[in-house]
Amino acid sequence: MTEREQQRIVNHRMAVLEHAEDVTGNVSQTCRYFGISRPTSYKWRNRFEEKGHEGLRDRSSRPHHSPGATNAEVVGKIIYLRQNYHFGPAKISMYLKRYHNIRISPFGVWRILFRLDLNRLPASQKHKSHKRRWKRYEKQQPGHAVQVDVKFITPVGGAGKRFYQFTAIDACTRLRVLRINPKCNQKTVIQFLDYLLQKLPFRVDAIQTDNGGEFGSQFHYHVLDRGIRHIYIKPANPRLNGKVERSHRIDNEEFYRMLEGIVIDEADAFNEKLQEWEDFYNFNRPHGGLNGQTPQRTTETKDNHNAGLTPRQSRELRTRCKPPPSSAHWLRGWDLNPRLTD
Repeated sequence: MTEREQQRIVNHRMAVLEHAEDVTGNVSQTCRYFGISRPTSYKWRNRFEEKGHEGLRDRSSRPHHSPGATNAEVVGKIIYLRQNYHFGPAKISMYLKRYHNIRISPFGVWRILFRLDLNRLPASQKHKSHKRRWKRYEKQQPGHAVQVDVKFITPVGGAGKRFYQFTAIDACTRLRVLRINPKCNQKTVIQFLDYLLQKLPFRVDAIQTDNGGEFGSQFHYHVLDRGIRHIYIKPANPRLNGKVERSHRIDNEEFYRMLEGIVIDEADAFNEKLQEWEDFYNFNRPHGGLNGQTPQRTTETKDNHNAGLTPRQSRELRTRCKPPPSSAHWLRGWDLNPRLTD
């Protein structure tokens, strides 16, 4: 409550006391006139006699003891995830449940953020009205559309070498395949496509790309030769490849941020680090768009509903359901701050 509001309350209560003293001379008539109870009027009068105008200020109604309040350790974890990763209430609730076995509702997280004045995100992540939002879609079958894009990587650790991250993400399960290459042309993208088709545990029906030069005619006909449709999105509309574009932002916020100060000047070393991140992303990282499930878990769930999955691919998929050892590094990465440890 602001000082101006407090002064307004003091003036009102002082007017009630003066009305009873100078106008009516009767507390009951004054209470009926102002619509308050007599005990309230007597309470204000006693507080005024004890402390003057200061006694008429509105007091805090906060309880002295709150046995059901959220533990300070949990609050610290919520603050850390909000300030360092800009996670919303639903995602914070998801992470606490998965990695710390702490159950707290998204609304409970929001109340804590609101109390600490952390409920507003940076301008780049502010809430948009429904009219301004793009409609989110999801393919019903794994492999129905795989979005492919290339991301330029700023030299890591001041090494001075240029690298390109080739990214593919399934529009249904969010399963991703990543690869680093020092060159970006149709030849290297074709090599990535072959690597992608070999690694995914389901059949790919269509590859969706933007209109970049690396996805030219040579790449286009190679995709067709593999029996796969190639879809070019509308020029100057990266939102049509929104899932792969959004995954690149996740890379910046959760992967490349952790490589600060590490010098990587070899593509093989870079790919080892990127493989660890890919395993964590696919096997351990919960996704808000998947209701807290991981891409691999979603792939396993879709298995029974995917008529195009061969028995061999189904067996391969089940053997991949256990997270690889390399993802443990990124699981520990979430606990680099002591406030996040149990």
